[in-house]
Amino acid sequence: MVTWKKNLTTEAPRQGRRDISLGQAKRCPRAASPLEHTRPGRGAETLMASTHLSLHYHLIFSTKERFPFIDKSWRNRLHAYLGGVVRDLGGIPDEINGIADHVHLLIGLKATHCLADVLREIKKSSSEWVHKEIGQSKFSWQVGYAAYTVSPSQVPGVREYIGRQELHHRKKTFQYLYC
Repeated sequence: MVTWKKNLTTEAPRQGRRDISLGQAKRCPRAASPLEHTRPGRGAETLMASTHLSLHYHLIFSTKERFPFIDKSWRNRLHAYLGGVVRDLGGIPDEINGIADHVHLLIGLKATHCLADVLREIKKSSSEWVHKEIGQSKFSWQVGYAAYTVSPSQVPGVREYIGRQELHHRKKTFQYLYC
């Protein structure tokens, strides 16, 4: 059984420390850690103060029928636009790159995001952007996608992999890797 500390203080808060009592967060200048509780015979223990998430996704999707629509002359603008869409959706674009027939995105999302909805909006918005800004009315993305979760320790390696897509695809085609 967990017994929450019952000592509440009314002193001015110092250094953002908190004490929990009866489900209420109160400032406590003498707390040793963000949240403490006591167990009979065990003394004070620390609890996590809030939720911590590290939800990184490596997303890959291709142009329709893998047609090489994405020209080098506007590729970087497309990647920047994709990053803006991710930000507008409340995500964090970490790395975006690709070649003429597909793109890779490394993004961070909140727990409340629905991955399918995020991808649908990224593809829809970017297709409209290509139609309007680039003038390629036949441009579209494939229906499907690949999505992989990435652990925090693997983020630098995935970021590097995405960053060197042109070099990587000189050796192996997209069709060879994903078909």
